[in-house]
Amino acid sequence: MPDACLTFTDLTLGYGGHPAVHHLSGTVRKGSLTAVVGANGSGKSTLMKGIVGMLAPMTGRCVVQPGMRVAYLPQQSELDRSFPARVADLVSLGLWPRRGLLGRHRAGDREAVARALSAVGLEGFERRPIDTLSGGQIQRALFARVLVQDADLILLDEPFNAIDTRTVGDLVELIKRWHGEERTVLVVVHDLDLVRENFPQALLLARRPVAWGDARETLAPENLLRARRFHEAWDEDAPWCEQDHGHGDSRAWEQGRVP
Repeated sequence: MPDACLTFTDLTLGYGGHPAVHHLSGTVRKGSLTAVVGANGSGKSTLMKGIVGMLAPMTGRCVVQPGMRVAYLPQQSELDRSFPARVADLVSLGLWPRRGLLGRHRAGDREAVARALSAVGLEGFERRPIDTLSGGQIQRALFARVLVQDADLILLDEPFNAIDTRTVGDLVELIKRWHGEERTVLVVVHDLDLVRENFPQALLLARRPVAWGDARETLAPENLLRARRFHEAWDEDAPWCEQDHGHGDSRAWEQGRVP
């Protein structure tokens, strides 16, 4: 598709031979804003890692359109906040795709970092050690890092966890700004009400895709029930499956019966 930013073709991702995302096919359109939802362990973070290439597909393909600049924000728990770095150092890491890890910063880079910090409400925080920041402040700084990357495709893994309501609202507005700039944004979100109110599209996962499309339709009660049943019945020790003879047919899953 000419307007495709991301294309999944029978994509299966997993760890140690055990799949965590099964048989995902579909297209993420350029300029779309999509929430990725599902229970803990449903494959949301795994999918993000597959998109950025941290996980190789077990089967199928994940294709990012050539030339796309990609920004990936992992879960905050993956950040070592004990590392002796300042806020400006953290945000400046967003420049490395253009400058290289050892590249010299240019004259405008300091101003770009300051503008990004101002945009997330951290004006004047450049010299603050990151270990002195609250959870909300560190997440704002991480969003500033994404800002300086100037990416076409933005992937955010659980950016609203363990932060205050005001920060959630401010970050949602920044995400909407990116959407308005026709950037493609995928966000892992747990709060379904937040999704219904702010995200046009949603992908519901339960190790396999359950529904994908308009957010309110995707989060319809019948789809949430199917997702819960898929997730609760999943066998963690099951071997890798083929498309046509894995964990049983879909009607049995929908009825809550495990073959």
